[in-house]
Amino acid sequence: MHMNRRNFLKATAGAAALASVGVRGAFGANNRLPIAFSTLGCPAWELPKILDFAQQHGFAAIELRGLQGNMDLPTHPAFAAGQIAQTKKDFAGHGLKIACVSSSAMMGEADPAKRAKQIQDGKRFVDLAVELNAPYVRVFGKPDDSEKPVAPDEALRKRVADGLHELGEYSGPKNVTVILESHDDFTSSATLTEVLTEANSPHAALLWDAYHTFNTSHEPPAETVKALGKWIRHTHLKDGAGTGNDRKYVLTGTGDVPVKQQIALLHGIGYKGYYCFEWEKAWHPDLLDPEIAIANYAEVVSGYLREIQKS
Repeated sequence: MHMNRRNFLKATAGAAALASVGVRGAFGANNRLPIAFSTLGCPAWELPKILDFAQQHGFAAIELRGLQGNMDLPTHPAFAAGQIAQTKKDFAGHGLKIACVSSSAMMGEADPAKRAKQIQDGKRFVDLAVELNAPYVRVFGKPDDSEKPVAPDEALRKRVADGLHELGEYSGPKNVTVILESHDDFTSSATLTEVLTEANSPHAALLWDAYHTFNTSHEPPAETVKALGKWIRHTHLKDGAGTGNDRKYVLTGTGDVPVKQQIALLHGIGYKGYYCFEWEKAWHPDLLDPEIAIANYAEVVSGYLREIQKS
């Protein structure tokens, strides 16, 4: 569908209508459908606008991935000692949970000094998650300065597993789980299975970025969920179209990524987390504005979930 202003208004109205009836579903008498979006998709928005928009469009949760260009969330004024209590009240007042606090910590860093900093950054985000009553902190596997995805060697896999174990030991007593995103080098089920098994921690699990396992490792979603389902705690969902250098993110349901199937497979294994939209507007400013893309996701994925409930 071409997203002109008329269609955009229809989409937002439809999503708002879904929000008004979202409490009457298989997910509980007084619960919204378990949809969320990452703040990566709305990098210019202030927190009040994020919360208002989420509430208006029936979202149940927000993933915190930077605010107003500040990716180091523990230093953002909204989470300062004198403000964090009010921030939590603002979330609660909008009926919203925090799905995940997403860091940039890289578990695969090899240099000892840089590695220590990455681990410490992960711990800082865990401490913030504790303050916010958030269940998860996202980390990456691959160092920032790496090139395009390649199969990670044994040493890199072990560093990532060791980092996850260390952070899991730190976060577990605080009731937070550290989740590795399927991203960069770490998108194949075989690699992720090895790393998560080696991490050997009940407090280290997976953020399934379903776009990347499908697009980078070319895995059918059923294969990924069968292999990794027991570790999946959170998701990143998005659609895409095109090939090679012309491939780009598109509105949910208009590309070739089987988003509906991904959701149905998760539902089929009893997944209890959020179906979270990651619109990478912060990294790709040319993408459609969040007012369009996030509202579209709410409408489309709410429809998917209602259909799945009935099947």
